[in-house]
Amino acid sequence: MARPQGLDLKRGVAAAFLFGARALAAQELETPAGSVQEKRAEIHFQLTTVTQAHRSFDSPYSGRNSLQADPEHETTITSTLFLGARLWKGAELYVNPELSGGSGLSHTLGVGGFPNGEAFRVADAQPHVYLARAFLRQTFAAGPETEAVEDDANQLGGRRPVRRWTVTAGRFAITDIFDDNEYSHDPRTRFLNWADWTAGAWDYSADTRGYTWGVAVEFDAESWAARFGATAEPKVANGLEFDTDLAHAYALSGEFERRFVLRGRKGSAKAILFFSRANMGNYREAIETAPAGSAPDVTLTRRPGRSKWGGVLNLELGLGEASGLFLRASWNDGRNETWTYAEIDWSITMGTAWKRPFSFRPSDEAGFAFIMNGLSRDHRDYLAAGGYGFMIGDGKLTYGYETIGEVYYNASLRSFLWLTGDLQLVQNPGYNEDRGPVLIPGLRLHAEF
Repeated sequence: MARPQGLDLKRGVAAAFLFGARALAAQELETPAGSVQEKRAEIHFQLTTVTQAHRSFDSPYSGRNSLQADPEHETTITSTLFLGARLWKGAELYVNPELSGGSGLSHTLGVGGFPNGEAFRVADAQPHVYLARAFLRQTFAAGPETEAVEDDANQLGGRRPVRRWTVTAGRFAITDIFDDNEYSHDPRTRFLNWADWTAGAWDYSADTRGYTWGVAVEFDAESWAARFGATAEPKVANGLEFDTDLAHAYALSGEFERRFVLRGRKGSAKAILFFSRANMGNYREAIETAPAGSAPDVTLTRRPGRSKWGGVLNLELGLGEASGLFLRASWNDGRNETWTYAEIDWSITMGTAWKRPFSFRPSDEAGFAFIMNGLSRDHRDYLAAGGYGFMIGDGKLTYGYETIGEVYYNASLRSFLWLTGDLQLVQNPGYNEDRGPVLIPGLRLHAEF
């Protein structure tokens, strides 16, 4: 398949951001070894390109949302500028302009656990600059002890209270605050698959590019934390415009985290409950009201105030200084249509990551994960009757669990530059035993400073 038009332009614009931001970052004063510099302002930058491909695979039929059975390759690119400043005691303001372009395989369609976490479901592959984040973070001390905070993207270096309240308000990604995991939480540096880097069945509130508006409140203590968020939902499934009728469209998320030490190894357990309302359609109603001989259409059954709820279990355990295990299990009720994230109604993911796989390559990383995704009864019956969601649909369905294995090796080229080889094997893409399997190799280039 031909390279998306405008990709050279995207790389050129991203390169301009890269070198401009690096020049600005170089103006920061050096910090003496062992000390913590309290930053008044920060600038960080990231650039990520992902290229994935697959060969032809067995496909007796396909629909408009199928993974293309003929060979294809696609590239995505994102670049983000992270700007931050202290305003007053405990207050920090962050603004992130972002550029993205390119497309996922088959226009980011055909697989519930999509293989590229940097791919968006946008119609135009041309590069676009938009506001990713713009939020205020206010921290209130709940105790006298403090801890060091390293300077990072959207994190000003300095010190903060160990016991603290934190309020975040504005535009952000809900996954900035919830469902964190040391070994799998960033498709720009570790696992790429949508059901690896976050909980697959969590239909969290977001626009097409993964961001929302809202407020989150957190309380952190030495060994536990609790978080609550209220955020906006888009007007239509997978939409960019948000619904301002907050009586019928909103999302609520609550998380409790317990940190622990097991035989000298650090770990944490997180439990998330989520509830959302939006102008959703209902799978069963779509099946029952479809005219004889016609495929059901869930969009024709949309009603204000319909809901979706579910939960996530997120576990991580260190196996030493440089490796660890993770497990995520997630579920939603699956009655109403998927609205914002992935067409997955339940998911189990487990894996491991090594931060130093070889002693002579101390900055490299590697990982392996296994994913199993499934659908609710109503959802699978809808697809089997010929219905389409916004992400999957082959025109009919012989249902089977979608299983995916992912392995990656992340090689450090410079202190700010990494090249990753990624390989994913997808069995039953789109939950369809009639299609696949498909092997998807990929390359990722990531720069940050």
